[in-house]
Amino acid sequence: MVTTNSRWIAILAAGLIVTGCAGSAKLTRQSQEKLAKGNAWRAWELATRALDKEPGNPEARRAATAAGASIVDEWQRKIHALAELDTLQAAEQVLELDAFRLNAARYATLAEDADFGTGEKAIRHMAARTFYGRGVDELEDRRPKQAYLDLSQAQEFVPGYRNVETLASRAYQQALTRVAVVPFRSGYEQPGLGIDVATRWRESLTDELAHKAHFTRIVGPDQVERNMTVANLSGMSRDEVVRLGRKMGAQRVVWGSIGQVKSQDGLHFFRDEISRRVKTRDADGSETVRWIEVPIEVVARERDVTVGVEYEVISVADGSSLGRKRFERSTSARAVWTSFMPEGDLDSYTLVSDALRAADPVRAKAIESSWKSACGESATLHDVLEARRAAPSDARYNRSALPRLIAGAAFVFLQDLPPADDLALAALANAAGPLRDDLLQLDAVDDPTYMVEGDRSH
Repeated sequence: MVTTNSRWIAILAAGLIVTGCAGSAKLTRQSQEKLAKGNAWRAWELATRALDKEPGNPEARRAATAAGASIVDEWQRKIHALAELDTLQAAEQVLELDAFRLNAARYATLAEDADFGTGEKAIRHMAARTFYGRGVDELEDRRPKQAYLDLSQAQEFVPGYRNVETLASRAYQQALTRVAVVPFRSGYEQPGLGIDVATRWRESLTDELAHKAHFTRIVGPDQVERNMTVANLSGMSRDEVVRLGRKMGAQRVVWGSIGQVKSQDGLHFFRDEISRRVKTRDADGSETVRWIEVPIEVVARERDVTVGVEYEVISVADGSSLGRKRFERSTSARAVWTSFMPEGDLDSYTLVSDALRAADPVRAKAIESSWKSACGESATLHDVLEARRAAPSDARYNRSALPRLIAGAAFVFLQDLPPADDLALAALANAAGPLRDDLLQLDAVDDPTYMVEGDRSH
């Protein structure tokens, strides 16, 4: 027996099919009209939309075939005309036309003109020969990066052209650029800061450039440390940096320095009463809710730190500077502490109760303002009480809190502030962006070479 719901479902499904067919038919008519007016691309768009709605519509498929054929004919004429003026641009258009045909295959079969196919093949071979010749010359001139790009282009026009695969592979191996990020120099007051910043930058650059750079690779920490001495950690001269880069088999070295760490401290207090909701039951079992005022003192210490960093990208081939920047970064840390230990459900505490706000809005506003002044705009009472409950009775700073500082935490629950050097590291840890951009710009640039060709495979 067919239920009422089943009948409605069947009717709805039939309606959707009819609607889809009607939409497809309308799009097909519009496509035919656009093609008649000479707008082949718009006709193609409408016909393919019709087929997306109704893949089995023969009229839509004929419309797509007609529009596609018109596009291909016009494209072929353009390529013939362009070949007379610029073979390489004509070859680029051949590749684009091939991509169009490939993508169009799901909608229509676009026949290929035999005469055009012969001319297309000749154009592609001419382009491949041009880029192949450039690549060979660039390899001889010790410009492996550009050689690889041009040889790859030749291979794209004619896969398997001559010995292009072998040459491209050789060019790529020579083109790989190993970049060593060595410890930065830092003042005697913060000797480890330069090492820590270089380590953080090396880690972030390794991840980012692996996905974005074609030739640039960051030398790993083990190789850097293996080739350095204790004396190197305290700072190196420019010549020493270049020699160290060669020793590591790097083609470029990042050498930098950390400036003076500027620090400014502040102290804030919140001394007031907060509200706690208390529920009691009367003798008859009914529940009564009342608010009680609970005194609390919160101490907030704030430290603002500004630090400058300068780096230089050096070619180890001749010691030339490939890029240099200097900039500053700042960060702040707020250490919040209270000896108040909450009882029961933390959700029963609120900074200002509705009853207080209604009875004395001026006082309610003053409490909220005082809290924000001490604990910051984003730290709530619940956040602080939750941190208090989770913290040991004597919470002193240690470096386990550093990841939270680097991530920009609103506050850390501590009795003391993190040292200025750790905050400087927090400010600079994620500041490798300018260096990353410089290395990406230099990625396709061939450096001069101080070694014979075979040595670059070290």
